[in-house]
Amino acid sequence: MNKIDALSPKPFLYGLKGKKIAVKLKWGGMEYRGILASVDSYMNIQLAATEEWIDGSMMDTLGEVLIRCNNVLYVRGIDESSSTETKAEEI
Repeated sequence: MNKIDALSPKPFLYGLKGKKIAVKLKWGGMEYRGILASVDSYMNIQLAATEEWIDGSMMDTLGEVLIRCNNVLYVRGIDESSSTETKAEEI
């Protein structure tokens, strides 16, 4: 059985700044993958070099994206060397 370690969301997000992450939205099965450019005190997320994924399929390349905090279901880091996800954190 896999165990997910609980982390405080703000340090988790600040630690991912400049790294590739995936942000799953609450609505419509959409996920955005890109480089975490910025996060504010409300946990709004700014991504650079963003790709839009719907139900596991890449739909489009969007560039820079701002995601409002109340739309986020979870955030996970993506290990760029092996293209696998590393950790998940529900916000």
